[in-house]
Amino acid sequence: MPLTPFHLAVPVCDLDAARRFYGEVFGCAEGRSSPHWVDFDFFGHQLVIHYQAQSALQQAAQAFSPVDGHDVPVPHFGVVLEWGQWHALAERLRAHGIRFVLEPGIRFEGLVGEQATMFLLDPCGNALEFKSFKDLGQLFAK
Repeated sequence: MPLTPFHLAVPVCDLDAARRFYGEVFGCAEGRSSPHWVDFDFFGHQLVIHYQAQSALQQAAQAFSPVDGHDVPVPHFGVVLEWGQWHALAERLRAHGIRFVLEPGIRFEGLVGEQATMFLLDPCGNALEFKSFKDLGQLFAK
């Protein structure tokens, strides 16, 4: 069955900074907007950023989960990209001076599920992961 685009709405505490981040750093085309939200074409999916003042709990809480010897931020979202597209994105993010939570790298090299992955935060602390599989057919391989 062909995949259809997902829709994801996330809170941002600085609408202008988040708009620049997704529009300029990622190069996502902007869709509809209002003074309180903006939607983007996020690699063919609909990502909507909604202004929401950051609560004290949100400011203090960033949960992490151990995965293969690394602490990854939870929750997080992102996209599985084609191998070349992932590498181009990693270079684009580096060129924009993005600080990574987990630097771009390869996991399970030469093994089932070999994948490229990177983690970063948007200006409002939303965690993103981008990954790619050397063989996309191994996306759900055990």
